[in-house]
Amino acid sequence: MSSIHLKDIRVYANHGCLTEEEKIGSDYLVNLSVDCDLLRAAKTDMLVDTVDYVHLNSIVKEEMAIRAKLLENVGQRIINRVLKQFPEITFVCVTVSKLNPPIGGDVEAVSVTMTSV
Repeated sequence: MSSIHLKDIRVYANHGCLTEEEKIGSDYLVNLSVDCDLLRAAKTDMLVDTVDYVHLNSIVKEEMAIRAKLLENVGQRIINRVLKQFPEITFVCVTVSKLNPPIGGDVEAVSVTMTSV
């Protein structure tokens, strides 16, 4: 089994429970890892034989654009879309990090990591 990793996808979104978060928005980093068999692509050198990471990046950006109160919700939506659109993927791990969260302290980021079952 092999894996593909997309590291630190930068997104601006309006997630959060506070009204200010909905209106102002915040910066996020998303990390996505997927497990799949990449042996055929390694042999053929053809894009059609692999999981296109451009498409994975698009899924992350599209789901992050849909407002959610909780990072858990958006993380699970990303997992669901990836598994639905790429049946060859056997495992997904996504971490969604809110940079400079409004929690009354000097915290660089708050992150939620979700995995497929």
